[in-house]
Amino acid sequence: MDRPDAGDRYEVHELLGRGGMGAVYRATDRVLQRDVALKVLTTALEGDDIARRLEREARVLASLEHPGIVSIHDAGTLVDGRPFYVMRLIRGQRLDEHARLTGRGQRLRLFLAACDAVSFAHSRGVIHRDLKPANVMIGEFGEVLVLDWGIAKVGGLADSPSTAMAASEGHTGEGIAVGSPGFMAPEQLVPQGPIDVRADVFGLGAMLRHLLGGVESPAALRAIVSRATANEPRDRYQSVDALAADVRSWLDGLAVTAYAESPVERVARFYRRNSALILLLLAYLIVRMFILWWRGV
Repeated sequence: MDRPDAGDRYEVHELLGRGGMGAVYRATDRVLQRDVALKVLTTALEGDDIARRLEREARVLASLEHPGIVSIHDAGTLVDGRPFYVMRLIRGQRLDEHARLTGRGQRLRLFLAACDAVSFAHSRGVIHRDLKPANVMIGEFGEVLVLDWGIAKVGGLADSPSTAMAASEGHTGEGIAVGSPGFMAPEQLVPQGPIDVRADVFGLGAMLRHLLGGVESPAALRAIVSRATANEPRDRYQSVDALAADVRSWLDGLAVTAYAESPVERVARFYRRNSALILLLLAYLIVRMFILWWRGV
């Protein structure tokens, strides 16, 4: 594909990535003298409906001003008629790559940051529908950004044929499911089926399962994943905030709603959460008993 001509303002450099709908290039904003990311419709995909989808993605991003969602700076049309938009250039790693270098606690905190961005989008009536580790970036200063809102569902708007696509494969057309295999909710397999925020709960649950990896996880975490990825939407967490609250409770050593603890597990959790205080009290009791024994000798 030929490098796009973005006019006098932007100098386009190397290709950063390519998806089913568009390609992203590093570019330099000559006016502000900064590097940006420029996304443009690929020449292989033509048609007004596809072009409108890229423009729609730009409007969605513009409406979601949140630290965890990449900011958009500009939008327009190339000389050849293809739409483009310009966004912040993110330097960092994808979540799935970054997770290999971090411990479980840090991975869970990154996951919670992604949940916060998705929850904000839901509060604005936007459902992502393609949540997976590859669509989350960790910036060079540790910031967490949820990317690729190309198949997001906005409010009660009906999907156009171009939004009914298998995002991970780049196919478009009517009757094709929306999302990425392994991370998409079962209801997304039904073209034009009813989708609500619980589809994103499923995607986040599948992402959490991926982040936990093949290592045996604590039962409470497994229960959280199981509830989030339940086949029936009614059996899942009913909001991203509820999912995040359980993960946060586990990190804080508290009980989670998805898991019924046994009495032994409850005691063990209490000890882990308060071990320093318990050991201090035991030490105090031992010293007191020694003093009483010494005085009685």
